[in-house]
Amino acid sequence: MTLAEMITGQSARIGKLSCSGALKSRLVDMGVLGGERVRVERIAPLGDPVEISVRQCKLSLRRKDAEGITVEEVG
Repeated sequence: MTLAEMITGQSARIGKLSCSGALKSRLVDMGVLGGERVRVERIAPLGDPVEISVRQCKLSLRRKDAEGITVEEVG
């Protein structure tokens, strides 16, 4: 499953970042790392962007960028 497939309120653990280059560096700098717990806080009415919380920070990601983040659902 990818981060873009999650629904509001759902939590997961980050598995793999499939993106590369500047985007991957930016995500890592913001704390989006493998093994971190992530929660979808809000999704804009048209589905883009997606607001997530990771490491007590809230980030907004484009849906396209969220599609490059593989997650494992946690209870």
